[in-house]
Parts: sequence; C-alpha cells; structure tokens
Amino acid sequence: MNGYLVPANAKRGTLILNLFRPFDIILFGVGILITLLLFVIIPTGETITMILACLPVGITGFLVIPIPNYHNVLCAIQSIIKFYSERRNYIWKGWCFYEKFAVDEEQKK
Repeated sequence: MNGYLVPANAKRGTLILNLFRPFDIILFGVGILITLLLFVIIPTGETITMILACLPVGITGFLVIPIPNYHNVLCAIQSIIKFYSERRNYIWKGWCFYEKFAVDEEQKK
C-alpha cells in the first residue's frame, strides 16, 4: 500500500513529452532557426565561425535542459533574478500557537 496518489491537476500532465512547456519548444526552435540562418549567411570554412554559428542553438538548448528542483535552467535563472530583485518580507505566525503568547500579544495592543 505504499503508493502515492498524484493529483489530477499535476503539472507533468500538461507538458509536451512530459518535459517541455510550449515556450521552451518555441525558444529552442528560434535558436535552431537562427543557427540555420547563420550557417546559410556566414561562410563556415573556419572552426571559430562554425562555433559562433552554433552558439544560438547551444544557448537555447542549455536553457531548456531539465534540472532537479526546477523545471529547467531558464526557470532557475528567473527564480534567482526574482529572489534578488523583489526581496519580500514574510511574517510567519506559525501553526502551533500557544494561547499564553496570544494573550500577551493582545495585551500589547
């Protein structure tokens, strides 16, 4: 009986191939298109130009790689930026609250 019950609104069921959001597919597709355009426009006779032409698909591919504890690298970067730019103060009241302390708080008011 040690099974787990997954809720009907689980996030994994709404993803494409159970890994990617539609935005991730679009982002990676744009990276592929830019790389293909660079291959057509830039002469790729040298190694450095070939590497530069492959950068868009490499960067977008890196951003949509799934990682633990986050959806993908892009979501992790967004969370880091949000954490450092929108610092919020959360007041924790707790769920184990002694009546003795509640009376003291009411008397202070």
